[in-house]
Amino acid sequence: MKTLFASVMLFSNVFVDRFIEGGPLFMSLILICLIGSLIFLAMGFLSLNKDSQKSLKMRKLASEVSVLGLVIGFTGSLIGMITAFDSINSINNISPGVMAGGLKVSFLTTLFGCITFILPRIGILVLRSLQKE
Repeated sequence: MKTLFASVMLFSNVFVDRFIEGGPLFMSLILICLIGSLIFLAMGFLSLNKDSQKSLKMRKLASEVSVLGLVIGFTGSLIGMITAFDSINSINNISPGVMAGGLKVSFLTTLFGCITFILPRIGILVLRSLQKE
């Protein structure tokens, strides 16, 4: 039990560190999209047998919000790349540390955006298979 707690704490510390490194603005927007799409999916599953139209609407909303999270992630990636190139341009000396820092930021937002897209997609596929269209 003690090792499980230590593992969870280590994971949460790493997650929070990566979240902050990815840029709190874009990472927060992506997190809002993830939470929103999961809420829409839950509402779609809950209304599956009661109101099929509402379930279908919730599935479509979850799909749209997950795509929005993906696009925000790619936008953060582009901004991170531009920031990295600006840093290199301003110092007139290509430093691997500066380049790696900018690339890390850009890839963290892209990764989180992809996760925000993939996780709801799994739920959308399950919900779609259960819905009567």
